[in-house]
Amino acid sequence: MRQLPKRLLSLDVLRAITMFLMIFVNDLSGVANIPAWMEHAEGNEDRMGFADLIFPAFLFIVGLSIPLAIRARVNKGDSFLQVAIYIFTRSLALIVMGFFHVNLESYSSAAVLPYPVWGLLITIAFFLIWLDYPESWPKLKRYVPIGIGVAILVLMACLYKGGDDANPHGMEPSWWGILGIIGWAYLVCASLFFLVKENFWVLLVLLFAFLGINISNHAGFYWFNIPLIDDGSSVALVMGGIVITGTYSRLSGKGKDHLLWIIFGIAGTLAIICGFLVRPFAGGLSKIQSTPAWVLICAGITILVFELLIFLVDRKGKQDWFKIIRPAGTSTLTCYLVPYLLYFIFELTHFNYPDALNTGFGGAIRSVGVSLFVILLVRFMEKGRIRLKI
Repeated sequence: MRQLPKRLLSLDVLRAITMFLMIFVNDLSGVANIPAWMEHAEGNEDRMGFADLIFPAFLFIVGLSIPLAIRARVNKGDSFLQVAIYIFTRSLALIVMGFFHVNLESYSSAAVLPYPVWGLLITIAFFLIWLDYPESWPKLKRYVPIGIGVAILVLMACLYKGGDDANPHGMEPSWWGILGIIGWAYLVCASLFFLVKENFWVLLVLLFAFLGINISNHAGFYWFNIPLIDDGSSVALVMGGIVITGTYSRLSGKGKDHLLWIIFGIAGTLAIICGFLVRPFAGGLSKIQSTPAWVLICAGITILVFELLIFLVDRKGKQDWFKIIRPAGTSTLTCYLVPYLLYFIFELTHFNYPDALNTGFGGAIRSVGVSLFVILLVRFMEKGRIRLKI
């Protein structure tokens, strides 16, 4: 049976495009007077802005990547325990980073350290702990900076003060943040994928079970969140990606690549249609509320874009079209964290963009420039092996 390559170029390109857009929409949030369709919709609105498409696409891509990563581990001879540790440590890293990022939102001006100093130090600690250190380095040379990073995070947690003078608090998970949500969903779905030994039909049943939980929750059939799974939205998106990669593997393995275009086209279109069908009775269309319509429509769009990129990149060899943003697909978490470094430095140095770059079309151009600058900076960092291994 013919196997998929260890790394799909189309998947790297999809990941790169998504990260480029994530940096773009995050920076765009600081721009005034931009069209409503480009922004996130409010929590009480029954609609979706362009920015609301990016995070679910990234969750779906996490799922697309899981089979390839775990198969690579198994094929190189990793034991059950080694793979389990690999899944757990990747999840823990994302959850920890998400937890610290969430607490930035309620950081108090009365804390010992100024907000940008605290944020800069935790970001530096992330790099020290999860940097992709060369295996050729002696253990001591690797473990010392890791230990320093852990010590910094512990100290920052001790120095943290959130809330206001009337209601101060320490670090707490008000929610888990983007990275934390990815971490929990990855832990659940990667573990299930590994435990069921890639059984495609079991994975498909799990996908429909997660979608059922999400629909039931928002249709009012129950009003509680299931531990780890929550309302089912994030795990449904990640499991959807796993199933799509599984479908790709089955078709490729049986020499039926020609069916790929039909099946992916139907799957993507059907997901979008189902999203609009459940919208009236399951909470409307909302990213903030993670409704089934949002899950299904975003998943469908991602499937169709992935199908297009398979054609352009894997079949037609047009990967050089996306060469400029390639580092966003190979050093994705690094690209996600670098803007935090920039924003904290900007705040410390009181840097401000000219007014023309803070509003309207000029602001949108600025955000495109920021995205490209971050990715080019990460390309330079990659050459010096400065990249996160998560």
